[in-house]
Amino acid sequence: MNLNPDFFQGTVFVTSIAKPGERFPALGPEIAFVGRSNAGKSSAINALVGQKRLAYVSRTPGRTQLINLFRAPSGCYLVDLPGFGFAKAPEAIRRAWAGLIETYLMHRQTLVGLIHVMDVRHPLTPLDWQLLEWFAPRHLPIHVLLTKADKLSRGQGAAALTAVRRQLVERGWPASVQLFSALTRQGREEVAAVVQGWVQKKTPGAPSGQAFNPA
Repeated sequence: MNLNPDFFQGTVFVTSIAKPGERFPALGPEIAFVGRSNAGKSSAINALVGQKRLAYVSRTPGRTQLINLFRAPSGCYLVDLPGFGFAKAPEAIRRAWAGLIETYLMHRQTLVGLIHVMDVRHPLTPLDWQLLEWFAPRHLPIHVLLTKADKLSRGQGAAALTAVRRQLVERGWPASVQLFSALTRQGREEVAAVVQGWVQKKTPGAPSGQAFNPA
């Protein structure tokens, strides 16, 4: 595979989806970004595409309430899903987010892989494990992005990466894992390589009827 480190450059916003029933035509392979509301998901997407505000970044976690779709020059789509697990969001909003996440992740046939974003200082929370277990029936690849790596020393980051990999292996998860920093852009090339591999395979998984209900 001919790796392109600028794979995400030139990515543009396409549309937003606010309700589970809304439709967007399947125009190409899609890569979903999901994670807790304070994990730095939108900042990670902005760093990957080399733009400051393509994905909305708020000082208040849990403000992203839509599914936002972006098109990369390669023809694949990056899908920014609502963050989950932010307790201060009203119950009605949290249920709406759960419905959006569930409908998209479990029934979107053009989905080819999941980027699971976690704060490297607080990885693999109970909600992260719940999402991993819930998503398993899709049999799609998962790449764990440990964000905010700049908050740790090199040694601390390496130790955190090793610990997450060990915990995933111990529980039988084949997910790949890496460190990432939106501030320093550490790890951009690694993410690009992972996504390029997924896009070339283009192997959607089968849907499942289970529900994910983030608290």
